Parts: sequence; structure tokens; C-alpha cells
Amino acid sequence: MASLTFLLLIILLSSALQTSTGFGFSIMTVPFLLFIYDAHEAVVINTVLSCLLSLFMFYRIRTEMDTALLKRLLTGSFIGMPAGLLVYQYLPVETLKLGVGICILLFTVLLLLHFQVKPSPLKDRIVGGISGFLSTAIGIPGPPLLAYFSGMSIDKTALRSTTLAYYISIYTVSAIFQLSLSRPPASVWTSIGLSIPLVAAGILLGQWLFKHIQQQLFRRICLVILCFTGIQLLYSSL
Repeated sequence: MASLTFLLLIILLSSALQTSTGFGFSIMTVPFLLFIYDAHEAVVINTVLSCLLSLFMFYRIRTEMDTALLKRLLTGSFIGMPAGLLVYQYLPVETLKLGVGICILLFTVLLLLHFQVKPSPLKDRIVGGISGFLSTAIGIPGPPLLAYFSGMSIDKTALRSTTLAYYISIYTVSAIFQLSLSRPPASVWTSIGLSIPLVAAGILLGQWLFKHIQQQLFRRICLVILCFTGIQLLYSSL
């Protein structure tokens, strides 16, 4: 019971973080889900809740997103998702988490040293491909986008709106793939049902926070999220 209560609190906070920054739900939730559920069940719970969160937010952010960037990211992600699905089904997830965690921490160091990324359509598609791969493999598509956007200093409104719109598509497809390969037990759907009110409350809290976050503070939050993700992935892979 205590573990479920703690999980619901994490879902509330991560929903608020995702709503206010465009990132953070999977990054915070998945490591804690892995302490309670097996890897496949944790990924399914995260994927379904992330999809619902993005859908709840879509009406508010639909006019703010960068449509051209969104299309390029999705093109790349749909190419990367089948490879991630193979990892999800057959390969040790711990090995992938270890490699991804190391890469994230290295890139975070570069961003702290004011490393800049010059965006291009090709880079957009490559980042989308990596994100799509991680989405179906371990249910965490955000770090490549967050690292890329932080390096190019994109406006916080466009970043939040574009990533949330991106998640609607990528999480929906991921959920279809994952549910077609396995049939989660009733406990998974119970956890999802209990979590939905917390997701709604987190959206309201995140909307309030977004109005009070300045661009410089926003970038610092993104760097903290990246660092936290890298450490959590390394820890959970050991």
C-alpha cells in the first residue's frame, strides 16, 4: 500500500513537471515503476499514462507547436520504433539503460559547458529516430529531445507544445505495439485507473507553474531533468 501511495505521488509531481516543461513524466515515473512492476508492465503503465497526459493537454497547446519540426521528429521516430520494439521483446533492457544513461550524463556535461547544437532537418529526424527507439524499448523517449532542444535554446513555449504533440503520436503507437505483444494483468489496469485523477491534478498544477517559469530557469530545470535521468538509468541498470 505504501509503495502504491508513493507511486501516485510521483505521478502527480511528474505530471506537473511534464505539463510545465514538456518533459519529465517518463523520466521520473519509469525508474519508480521498475521497483514495483516487472520491466514490461512498467513500460506499459508509463506509455498509457503518458499518452493520456498528452491527449489531455493537446487542446491547450495545439496552436503553439512547430508543425514542421513535429513532422520531421515523427518521421524519424517511426523509423526507430521497430528496432526499439525488438529490444523491448528480446534484449536485456539493463544493458540499454546503462548505455543511454552514460550518453545522457556526457551530453549534460557538454550543455553545462554551454555546448550549442545547430539544428537542421536531418538532425531533427535523427533525434526523432533515437527518441522513437527509446520509446518502444524502455518507454522513455524524452532525453534525446530534451538534450537536443536544450543545446539549441528553443523557446520554452514552442518546446513544450511541440514535445507534447509529439508524445501523442509516439505513445499511442508504442502502446499499440506493446499491448499487441503482451497482455498485462488486471493490477496494471487498476494502477492506471487510480493514476488518472493524479494526472489531471498534475496538469492543473503544471499549468500554474508554466506561467511562473522564466526562460533561464526553464533551461536549468531541463538540465536537472537530464542529469536525474542519466543517474536513474545507471542506477536501475546495475
